[in-house]
Amino acid sequence: MIKIFNYLLLFSLFFLNTSLAEIVNVFEFTEKELSELKVRKVRGADEKTLYSLGENENGNFLRAEANNSASGLGKEIEINLNKTPFLNITWKIEKDLKGITENSKKGHDYAARVFVVKKTGATPLSNRAMNYVFSSNRDINTYHPSPFTKKSIDYALSTTKENFNEWVTVKVNVKEHFKKFHDLDLDKINGIAIMSDTDNSELSSVAYYQNIYFSSE
Repeated sequence: MIKIFNYLLLFSLFFLNTSLAEIVNVFEFTEKELSELKVRKVRGADEKTLYSLGENENGNFLRAEANNSASGLGKEIEINLNKTPFLNITWKIEKDLKGITENSKKGHDYAARVFVVKKTGATPLSNRAMNYVFSSNRDINTYHPSPFTKKSIDYALSTTKENFNEWVTVKVNVKEHFKKFHDLDLDKINGIAIMSDTDNSELSSVAYYQNIYFSSE
């Protein structure tokens, strides 16, 4: 009887913890949402990245094909980092960018990246960002400032050296990262953007994004 009670208590605690976890979805990856997202082509890029929708057993996803191109899809959304500090991303790289030097201007391309942005002034140039990337060449948890601006930090959450052409899910504490890399103790962020780009290296890539959300744990 005591053993049965202990199992029941364990299961009840598990479901209690699950129900208390708070989740804020960022993207739905629907036709309606895709038509409403802000599309921004990188200055100097000749072409826009091609974004299209798909679906599998885990829900909707976004496919990104970049051919010497660079454009992002952005959404203005306020996320309370005191309640939901963890960014969760599921993504996959089908065609990567092997051999480029990602911390150089000529090689600053990623088959998949998710920007988290904090407005810190009147112009976009004053914003601070964490740029979470699926690297083609670097190890997980390596990082460096963008070669174009020190106000954006490139941080590798995944690498095709370990996970090529397979779905992988990652989680990162955004609140802690803004404190560590920008010395900002944030209560909230203001926007999220997805970008697959190959304009600097003039190569091509194919990537997929799915289930991007913030969580309390």
